[in-house]
Amino acid sequence: MAQFEYDVCVVGGAGRVGFPLAVAFAARGLRVAVFDIDEKAVAGVARGETPFLEPGIEEPLAVALEHGLLSAGTDPALVSASECVVVVVGTPVDEYLSPDPQAVPRALEELASHLGDGQLVVLRSTVFPGVTRRVERLLERTGHDVDLAFCPERIAEGQAMNELFVLPQIVAAHTARAGKRAEELFRRLTGSIVTLTPEEAELAKLFTNSWRYIKFAAANQYFVIANDLGLDFSRIRAAMMHDYARAADLPGAGFAAGPCLFKDTMQLASVTGGTFALGHSAMLVNEGLPDYLVKRIEVGRDLSRLSVGILGMAFKAESDDRRSSLSYRLKRLLSFRAERVLTTDPYVNDDPALLPIEDVLAGSDLLVVGAPHAVYRDLETTLPVVDVWDLRGAGNRV
Repeated sequence: MAQFEYDVCVVGGAGRVGFPLAVAFAARGLRVAVFDIDEKAVAGVARGETPFLEPGIEEPLAVALEHGLLSAGTDPALVSASECVVVVVGTPVDEYLSPDPQAVPRALEELASHLGDGQLVVLRSTVFPGVTRRVERLLERTGHDVDLAFCPERIAEGQAMNELFVLPQIVAAHTARAGKRAEELFRRLTGSIVTLTPEEAELAKLFTNSWRYIKFAAANQYFVIANDLGLDFSRIRAAMMHDYARAADLPGAGFAAGPCLFKDTMQLASVTGGTFALGHSAMLVNEGLPDYLVKRIEVGRDLSRLSVGILGMAFKAESDDRRSSLSYRLKRLLSFRAERVLTTDPYVNDDPALLPIEDVLAGSDLLVVGAPHAVYRDLETTLPVVDVWDLRGAGNRV
């Protein structure tokens, strides 16, 4: 086996999936290289700054840098210098809801000239079914003795520094050697390994996210039904769940968004040739919730004369990530109907249109909870508040 300067290189390692993984490996004593094309983020990591909000990551990052276990750079030579190369490149979905199955193979083609004998390549993000086999053939054409495994991440944003160490890790490979090497790598993080074929693992990842998306859609559909009948879904849900284990996993109502759930559900829809009826129905329910709220707000109100404040623009609570956030769909709908729309968020820092919460409260006639950040739970205001999440405990009738 060739000698390498680094044990692991995380390609895309300054992103929301790659960065916690890189820090976690370094926390377990591995020599880790973060390779990313985002120069600003890489420079920040080298200074010990986190590129985004991820609780619990600051201390292990500082320790890793202090002990020389983590390096960050934009030079692809980091890839060549690493025994294991973890590629955090996902499969995007375009504006027509069609996935791009070539995205991951294209990324590997760009990396191919930096790969060599003795390396293990691990695909980490969601891939379209069949992509692992396609990448495997691509690597074979390089003529190098490179192993390939698919080891999907399943962490939740904000929980990475806990879940990376406690959740079971799916490991999938077409060869016993690649599977063994990938298992040894991830056993540095967790003692629970689940072995599948790559084809099974590709579907397991998509099934996991679409299952969550469908559950959220069920809750949102129940909310709409209850609300249209003049009833409070949160009270009904609480009664259903009280000492009744079979209903314990029923989510509350709210915006089901973010960079994974919708996208992966649409990938399954594409895989099935458009016959994934549950997935399409879930999309209509979840993506339609902002439209439903606006229509309900308009009942008995002249929105054209009202200023509406949206509290929280991240896609979920206690997050600074606004990717695919339905709060922005809500903003777009209200901007056409209301006199003015004001937005605020205590965590999001890359939207110049956001205002301090004091300005939103002072300038609004009505408030809508977009992201259920805890800071809004006890917010003192005399303004009417539309709260589909029932964050404030006053019920979620609209």
